[in-house]
Amino acid sequence: MTGANDISLKGANLPNGRGGLLSKTRGDKVIWAIVVVLALVSMLAVYSSTGLLAYKYNRGTEVYLFKQVMFTAIGLGIIYFSHRVNYTLWSRVARILFMVSIPLLVYTLFFGLKLNEGSRWIRLPIINLTFQTSDLAKLALFMFLSRLLSKKQEVIKDFKKGYIPVIIPVGIVCVLIAPANLSTALLTGATSMLLLFIGRVSTKHLLMTIGVALIPVAFLVLLAVGFYDKKEEKCSELPFFLHIARVPTWISRVQNFIYDSKQVDKDENYQINQSKIAIAKGGLLGLGPGNSQTRNFLPHPYSDFIFAIIIEEYGLAGGGFLIFIYLLFLLRSIKIFKKCPYAFGAFLALGLSFTLVIQALINMAVTVNLFPVTGVTLPLVSMGGSSFLFTCLAIGIILSVARNAEQLEAPSNSPGGGGKGTPSTKKQKNDIAEEAEVEEEAPEVVKKPKATKKKEKVETTEEKAAKLAALKPLTDVAMSDFAKESEPKK
Repeated sequence: MTGANDISLKGANLPNGRGGLLSKTRGDKVIWAIVVVLALVSMLAVYSSTGLLAYKYNRGTEVYLFKQVMFTAIGLGIIYFSHRVNYTLWSRVARILFMVSIPLLVYTLFFGLKLNEGSRWIRLPIINLTFQTSDLAKLALFMFLSRLLSKKQEVIKDFKKGYIPVIIPVGIVCVLIAPANLSTALLTGATSMLLLFIGRVSTKHLLMTIGVALIPVAFLVLLAVGFYDKKEEKCSELPFFLHIARVPTWISRVQNFIYDSKQVDKDENYQINQSKIAIAKGGLLGLGPGNSQTRNFLPHPYSDFIFAIIIEEYGLAGGGFLIFIYLLFLLRSIKIFKKCPYAFGAFLALGLSFTLVIQALINMAVTVNLFPVTGVTLPLVSMGGSSFLFTCLAIGIILSVARNAEQLEAPSNSPGGGGKGTPSTKKQKNDIAEEAEVEEEAPEVVKKPKATKKKEKVETTEEKAAKLAALKPLTDVAMSDFAKESEPKK
């Protein structure tokens, strides 16, 4: 019996790191479950939707399944190791990452790999892997923004000292991303505005910024309406000064969304029409796993329009379940935001979760024609790439915030905590608290003028007696002189 009890106690001593890999896994258990569910959905959907891609390159669909499994394994490893790192580390490296991402965006804009007139990728020379620099820039921006918000809470309402320093990084990143990927720039800007609103930034300043940002968007819509020929039902000839970057593509997509969304015989609507066909065939319960009929006709069914394939195979029930999963992820992240005792971790977890959930909702909205066609993928579900890995890193950081918040508020007599008031548990909690306090940036406060009035020194009884004794001879002399002067003269 004693041996059995010893074995069970050793296995239960999880915080000491002797229970294996799973024993070291901390953070929100619901988010871990969500990650596993989305990874399984991703492998099933990618394996089913890559038939045309395999035929095009004369490969088997198993190749893409194996590639997705490898990306999933690497992504889970990134989540695990990043959640073991104290999130306060990202406060120190946030400025460096942001400063590195700016020249990378500039380089990508001029020298990056081009696809559909958009330069979004750069190729790493040694491993020959391409990645979108906008993914790194978004992650660095939200880290840097969280750091600034936590540091400037005392002056956040001030336009010059609080608002200008936090809005300039957002503007720089969005302006550099927009020429090649307008949808990602708008997504990043909208998420940043939401995070600033939660960070107690003045509503007046936010509304002013949104109004300025809407000017080019409104101008684009006016161009799309003004250069559309309703008789010919196509775009009119654009002047030469509008043939820059991806402006013609933006105008065409806005025109297709406004005028041509209900026409099924136009080539410009082929992608969205095939997506509608897939959704219609799915019905309530779908055609079953691997039975998609539209995957061979729908462009990019494994990335941008993978949600349409999921609805076709698993029905509206499967699509609704996926929406519920993302909303549950957001709710758990909001719970982490409320539990985190430090401002940087709270803002970081909320900002990263907002950008993932909003990206997922926009991808779904494009699939059902509620939003113009964009190049936004479905987080953790679309076929793996740099976006998949950066999403995993973001989730790992969120779990790191959750892990530290749970350890700070964990009771000393919790299971595996070493019993009530044990030195190891107290030391662990004290170390975490001290580390967080050291790493957390001190808030910037308004400097007050120093008081000019000095405090009077409080004298003791002995000091007063000594002073009186020293003054006594002088007092006697003065009294004797006074007595002589007061005597009447003879």
